[in-house]
Amino acid sequence: MGDTVVHALDDVSLSVAPGEFVAIMGASGSGKSTFMNLIGCLDEPTSGSYFLEQTDVSRRGRDELARIRNQKIGFVFQGFNLLPRTTALENVELPLLYDGAPARERRVRAMEALQAMGLEGREHHHPNQLSGGQQQRVAVARALVNRAPLVLADEPTGNLDTHSSVEIMELLVKLNKEAGITILLVTHEPDIAAFSRRIVRFRDGQVVSDEAVTSAAESGG
Repeated sequence: MGDTVVHALDDVSLSVAPGEFVAIMGASGSGKSTFMNLIGCLDEPTSGSYFLEQTDVSRRGRDELARIRNQKIGFVFQGFNLLPRTTALENVELPLLYDGAPARERRVRAMEALQAMGLEGREHHHPNQLSGGQQQRVAVARALVNRAPLVLADEPTGNLDTHSSVEIMELLVKLNKEAGITILLVTHEPDIAAFSRRIVRFRDGQVVSDEAVTSAAESGG
Protein backbone atom coordinates (compact mmCIF):
# COMPACT_ATOMS: atom_id res chain seq x y z
CA MET A 1 0.00 0.00 0.00
CA GLY A 2 2.03 2.96 -1.28
CA ASP A 3 5.52 2.58 0.16
CA THR A 4 4.29 0.30 2.95
CA VAL A 5 4.51 -3.48 2.65
CA VAL A 6 1.48 -5.11 4.24
CA HIS A 7 1.77 -8.79 5.15
CA ALA A 8 -1.69 -10.33 4.82
CA LEU A 9 -0.31 -13.21 6.88
CA ASP A 10 2.82 -12.76 8.98
CA ASP A 11 4.69 -15.79 10.35
CA VAL A 12 1.52 -17.83 10.87
CA SER A 13 2.07 -21.41 12.04
CA LEU A 14 -1.03 -23.49 12.58
CA SER A 15 -1.90 -27.19 12.58
CA VAL A 16 -5.37 -28.70 12.22
CA ALA A 17 -5.78 -32.40 12.94
CA PRO A 18 -8.17 -34.67 11.01
CA GLY A 19 -11.69 -34.48 12.44
CA GLU A 20 -11.31 -31.08 14.09
CA PHE A 21 -13.94 -28.32 13.88
CA VAL A 22 -12.13 -24.98 13.94
CA ALA A 23 -13.64 -21.49 13.78
CA ILE A 24 -11.48 -18.70 12.34
CA MET A 25 -12.33 -15.24 13.70
CA GLY A 26 -10.97 -11.74 13.25
CA ALA A 27 -11.88 -8.26 12.12
CA SER A 28 -11.99 -7.28 8.46
CA GLY A 29 -8.40 -7.14 7.17
CA SER A 30 -7.07 -9.46 9.88
CA GLY A 31 -5.91 -12.10 7.39
CA LYS A 32 -8.56 -14.76 7.86
CA SER A 33 -9.78 -14.67 4.24
CA THR A 34 -6.22 -14.92 2.91
CA PHE A 35 -5.64 -17.83 5.28
CA MET A 36 -8.73 -19.64 4.00
CA ASN A 37 -7.74 -18.99 0.37
CA LEU A 38 -4.37 -20.63 1.06
CA ILE A 39 -5.99 -23.59 2.82
CA GLY A 40 -8.41 -23.97 -0.10
CA CYS A 41 -5.54 -23.97 -2.64
CA LEU A 42 -6.99 -20.83 -4.23
CA ASP A 43 -3.84 -18.79 -3.47
CA GLU A 44 -0.18 -19.73 -3.18
CA PRO A 45 1.96 -18.55 -0.25
CA THR A 46 4.85 -16.24 -1.13
CA SER A 47 6.94 -18.14 1.41
CA GLY A 48 6.51 -21.00 3.84
CA SER A 49 4.76 -24.33 3.31
CA TYR A 50 1.25 -25.72 3.44
CA PHE A 51 0.86 -29.45 4.05
CA LEU A 52 -2.48 -31.07 3.26
CA GLU A 53 -2.69 -34.69 4.40
CA GLN A 54 1.12 -34.68 4.87
CA THR A 55 1.74 -33.51 1.29
CA ASP A 56 3.27 -30.10 0.60
CA VAL A 57 0.85 -28.48 -1.84
CA SER A 58 2.43 -25.00 -1.66
CA ARG A 59 4.09 -25.12 -5.08
CA ARG A 60 1.86 -27.40 -7.13
CA GLY A 61 0.79 -26.54 -10.66
CA ARG A 62 -2.60 -25.11 -11.58
CA ASP A 63 -4.03 -28.43 -12.82
CA GLU A 64 -2.93 -30.34 -9.75
CA LEU A 65 -4.30 -27.67 -7.44
CA ALA A 66 -7.63 -27.89 -9.28
CA ARG A 67 -7.64 -31.66 -8.75
CA ILE A 68 -6.85 -31.23 -5.05
CA ARG A 69 -9.65 -28.67 -4.65
CA ASN A 70 -12.12 -31.00 -6.34
CA GLN A 71 -11.20 -34.19 -4.51
CA LYS A 72 -9.92 -33.09 -1.10
CA ILE A 73 -11.81 -29.88 -0.26
CA GLY A 74 -15.47 -28.92 -0.13
CA PHE A 75 -16.40 -25.23 -0.20
CA VAL A 76 -19.44 -23.56 1.36
CA PHE A 77 -19.86 -19.80 0.80
CA GLN A 78 -21.96 -17.05 2.31
CA GLY A 79 -23.62 -16.37 -1.06
CA PHE A 80 -24.44 -20.07 -1.73
CA ASN A 81 -22.86 -19.82 -5.25
CA LEU A 82 -25.51 -22.01 -6.85
CA LEU A 83 -26.14 -21.88 -10.60
CA PRO A 84 -29.57 -20.22 -10.89
CA ARG A 85 -30.79 -22.02 -14.02
CA THR A 86 -30.00 -25.53 -12.85
CA THR A 87 -31.84 -27.70 -10.36
CA ALA A 88 -30.64 -28.55 -6.86
CA LEU A 89 -29.67 -32.01 -8.12
CA GLU A 90 -27.68 -30.61 -11.04
CA ASN A 91 -25.90 -28.13 -8.77
CA VAL A 92 -24.82 -30.93 -6.46
CA GLU A 93 -23.66 -33.04 -9.41
CA LEU A 94 -21.21 -30.38 -10.62
CA PRO A 95 -18.07 -31.51 -8.73
CA LEU A 96 -18.64 -35.06 -9.98
CA LEU A 97 -19.07 -33.75 -13.52
CA TYR A 98 -15.70 -32.00 -13.29
CA ASP A 99 -14.22 -35.22 -11.96
CA GLY A 100 -15.48 -37.20 -14.95
CA ALA A 101 -17.86 -39.48 -13.04
CA PRO A 102 -20.44 -41.38 -15.15
CA ALA A 103 -23.93 -39.85 -15.35
CA ARG A 104 -25.64 -42.58 -13.33
CA GLU A 105 -23.07 -42.38 -10.53
CA ARG A 106 -23.39 -38.59 -10.46
CA ARG A 107 -27.15 -38.82 -10.10
CA VAL A 108 -27.08 -41.47 -7.35
CA ARG A 109 -24.42 -39.74 -5.25
CA ALA A 110 -26.03 -36.31 -5.65
CA MET A 111 -29.38 -37.71 -4.53
CA GLU A 112 -27.73 -39.35 -1.51
CA ALA A 113 -26.11 -36.03 -0.57
CA LEU A 114 -29.41 -34.15 -0.89
CA GLN A 115 -31.23 -36.76 1.17
CA ALA A 116 -28.58 -36.47 3.88
CA MET A 117 -29.35 -32.72 3.98
CA GLY A 118 -33.08 -33.37 4.39
CA LEU A 119 -33.88 -32.15 0.86
CA GLU A 120 -35.62 -35.21 -0.56
CA GLY A 121 -38.43 -33.96 -2.78
CA ARG A 122 -36.61 -30.70 -3.52
CA GLU A 123 -34.08 -32.12 -5.97
CA HIS A 124 -35.82 -30.70 -9.06
CA HIS A 125 -36.32 -27.23 -7.60
CA HIS A 126 -34.28 -24.29 -8.87
CA PRO A 127 -32.51 -22.05 -6.33
CA ASN A 128 -35.19 -19.33 -6.60
CA GLN A 129 -37.76 -21.93 -5.52
CA LEU A 130 -35.86 -22.67 -2.30
CA SER A 131 -35.51 -20.75 0.95
CA GLY A 132 -32.12 -19.37 1.96
CA GLY A 133 -31.63 -22.21 4.42
CA GLN A 134 -32.52 -24.79 1.78
CA GLN A 135 -30.13 -23.19 -0.72
CA GLN A 136 -27.32 -23.42 1.82
CA ARG A 137 -28.19 -27.08 2.40
CA VAL A 138 -27.81 -27.65 -1.34
CA ALA A 139 -24.42 -25.91 -1.14
CA VAL A 140 -23.37 -28.18 1.75
CA ALA A 141 -24.52 -31.24 -0.23
CA ARG A 142 -22.41 -30.05 -3.17
CA ALA A 143 -19.40 -29.64 -0.85
CA LEU A 144 -19.81 -33.22 0.38
CA VAL A 145 -20.70 -35.08 -2.82
CA ASN A 146 -17.06 -35.83 -3.69
CA ARG A 147 -16.53 -37.16 -0.15
CA ALA A 148 -13.84 -34.58 0.54
CA PRO A 149 -12.26 -34.95 3.99
CA LEU A 150 -12.06 -31.15 4.51
CA VAL A 151 -14.87 -28.57 4.31
CA LEU A 152 -14.12 -24.84 4.27
CA ALA A 153 -17.13 -22.74 5.23
CA ASP A 154 -16.75 -18.99 4.68
CA GLU A 155 -19.45 -17.10 6.65
CA PRO A 156 -21.97 -19.86 5.77
CA THR A 157 -24.73 -18.28 7.88
CA GLY A 158 -24.10 -14.66 6.82
CA ASN A 159 -27.20 -14.51 4.58
CA LEU A 160 -29.49 -16.55 6.82
CA ASP A 161 -31.96 -15.76 9.58
CA THR A 162 -31.29 -17.01 13.10
CA HIS A 163 -33.36 -20.19 12.78
CA SER A 164 -31.76 -21.21 9.49
CA SER A 165 -28.30 -20.33 10.85
CA VAL A 166 -28.75 -22.69 13.79
CA GLU A 167 -29.98 -25.46 11.46
CA ILE A 168 -26.93 -25.12 9.21
CA MET A 169 -24.53 -25.09 12.15
CA GLU A 170 -26.17 -28.15 13.71
CA LEU A 171 -25.80 -29.85 10.33
CA LEU A 172 -22.08 -29.05 10.23
CA VAL A 173 -21.66 -30.30 13.81
CA LYS A 174 -23.37 -33.56 12.86
CA LEU A 175 -21.13 -34.01 9.80
CA ASN A 176 -18.08 -33.36 11.94
CA LYS A 177 -19.06 -35.74 14.74
CA GLU A 178 -20.66 -38.57 12.78
CA ALA A 179 -18.74 -38.50 9.49
CA GLY A 180 -15.43 -37.27 10.89
CA ILE A 181 -15.20 -34.44 8.36
CA THR A 182 -12.67 -31.74 9.22
CA ILE A 183 -14.33 -28.31 9.18
CA LEU A 184 -12.77 -24.85 9.05
CA LEU A 185 -15.31 -22.11 9.51
CA VAL A 186 -14.82 -18.36 9.03
CA THR A 187 -17.23 -16.25 11.06
CA HIS A 188 -17.38 -12.92 12.86
CA GLU A 189 -20.27 -14.06 15.07
CA PRO A 190 -19.34 -15.47 18.51
CA ASP A 191 -22.57 -17.47 18.77
CA ILE A 192 -21.78 -19.21 15.47
CA ALA A 193 -18.14 -19.83 16.47
CA ALA A 194 -19.43 -21.45 19.68
CA PHE A 195 -20.64 -24.43 17.62
CA SER A 196 -16.99 -25.28 16.87
CA ARG A 197 -14.55 -27.03 19.18
CA ARG A 198 -11.64 -24.63 18.71
CA ILE A 199 -11.46 -20.91 17.96
CA VAL A 200 -8.43 -19.30 16.28
CA ARG A 201 -8.37 -15.49 16.22
CA PHE A 202 -6.40 -13.41 13.71
CA ARG A 203 -5.30 -9.81 14.04
CA ASP A 204 -3.07 -7.89 11.63
CA GLY A 205 -2.05 -11.08 9.83
CA GLN A 206 -1.06 -12.96 12.97
CA VAL A 207 -2.67 -15.57 15.19
CA VAL A 208 -3.35 -13.87 18.51
CA SER A 209 -5.23 -16.69 20.24
CA ASP A 210 -5.97 -20.37 19.76
CA GLU A 211 -8.33 -21.83 22.31
CA ALA A 212 -10.55 -24.87 22.78
CA VAL A 213 -14.28 -24.25 23.07
CA THR A 214 -15.74 -25.39 26.38
CA SER A 215 -19.44 -26.11 26.32
CA ALA A 216 -21.72 -25.24 29.22
CA ALA A 217 -22.17 -28.95 29.98
CA GLU A 218 -18.42 -29.53 30.15
CA SER A 219 -17.87 -26.52 32.39
CA GLY A 220 -20.71 -27.48 34.68
CA GLY A 221 -22.75 -24.44 33.62
